[in-house]
Amino acid sequence: MQLSLRVAGFISLLTGATRALQVDWNSDDSIKDAASTVAFGLVKYYTGNNTGDTPGNLPDPYFWWEAGAMFGTLVDYWFYTGDETYNAITTQALQHQAGEDSDYMPQNQTRSLGNDDQGFWAMAAMSAAENNFPNPPEDQPQWLALVQAVFNEYITRWDTDTCGGGLRWQVFTFNNGYNYKNSISNGCFFNIASRLARYTGNQTYGDWAEKVWDWMSDVQFIDADFNVYDGAGADTGCVDLNKAQWTYNAGILLQGAAMMYNFTEGQDNWKQRVVGLVNRTNAYFFDDNIVVERPCEGFNSCDYDQQSFKGYLMRWMASASQMAPFTFDTLMPLLKTNAAAAAQQCSGSPAADLYKGPAGTACGFKWTEKDNFDGLAGVGEQMSALSAIQYTLVKKQTPAPLTATTGGTSVGNPDAGRPVEAYMPSMTPISTGEKVAAGFVTSAIAFSVLGACFFVMRD
Repeated sequence: MQLSLRVAGFISLLTGATRALQVDWNSDDSIKDAASTVAFGLVKYYTGNNTGDTPGNLPDPYFWWEAGAMFGTLVDYWFYTGDETYNAITTQALQHQAGEDSDYMPQNQTRSLGNDDQGFWAMAAMSAAENNFPNPPEDQPQWLALVQAVFNEYITRWDTDTCGGGLRWQVFTFNNGYNYKNSISNGCFFNIASRLARYTGNQTYGDWAEKVWDWMSDVQFIDADFNVYDGAGADTGCVDLNKAQWTYNAGILLQGAAMMYNFTEGQDNWKQRVVGLVNRTNAYFFDDNIVVERPCEGFNSCDYDQQSFKGYLMRWMASASQMAPFTFDTLMPLLKTNAAAAAQQCSGSPAADLYKGPAGTACGFKWTEKDNFDGLAGVGEQMSALSAIQYTLVKKQTPAPLTATTGGTSVGNPDAGRPVEAYMPSMTPISTGEKVAAGFVTSAIAFSVLGACFFVMRD
């Protein structure tokens, strides 16, 4: 399989240099060929396997969390296509970035570590466990144990002193964003807890998933109509709600709710939550069935992070269609429509400093433009297109992600994670340069929020 996909990929590169990917959506082989082409372009952004570089890191301007998301995508790429080409760099990255304490808190990321950053790496490891991605040697951190470590650390950060609960965005007090509680950080907690509950059968994880959902509902991060809002200030009691809605916030909750539906064997409250999220996500984020990143796409203001969000929605929609099979006939046609639109955008030939893959294979961001490459190229665009394309390989008969009782082989450690006192390391003072850099990040966030609020008021 590996050889055939690589050969097909290079043939596609030659034939697709002047037009979008040509995909027969009724042929798994054709879909895999297209995925191979897009994956090749994605991995060309990666430098962590170069001599002297750090395994698992993407180069500037990409943040650490997006590398975790990318390797989670490549785990699924292997599972759905059978292509082992990128398994070695994926294993190396997921192991190296586990850090000194096997909890996805490497010391080199501490100054900017968010709960969501840690969560994206943990979700990649969870996908490795669920898909039986080749296990590391016994003396190295195991996929399941890595996820359990992050879960256990999340519990110790559950903050009842402000807003009655919830995770803060940032882990450490000295990081910009520490005074903000948001849906993506708590969504990571919910998602990981729900998937651990299903994989292990341990009710404690399910109880925490329920607790996180209830808290997010209480503070209106999830409202009665299943809108999922960005977050609110911890120091104001979470009453100053930022109503920007991002695709990945809706998606991360959708997968988790579907996992809980599966774990509880069809419990009605989880079915209603899945239905609510499916319906609202479909109504809000899609124009003529094509996904749009509402707060920024219409203003041409999506940053590098935001340009990757819609790909995660594709991933989590595909997963939900398996975990809650009653959604399959709604979600899979939508996913296929977006895959076709994304493939049409994979026709770009930007400058070498923007894209290092072969000409004519760069994937754009605005899938609504279909036949016209929008000129945007990057990790987020390439990864999102790969996600949309590869998840069309999910069929009604596709085996569901594994559990510990259905063939999952990853070794766990329910006690993994560092003691509480280890969370606040002794740090050297933050330099003026670092403060300035942090200020730029905060300003960028502020402008994004302003744009989102303007969009909400218009809408």
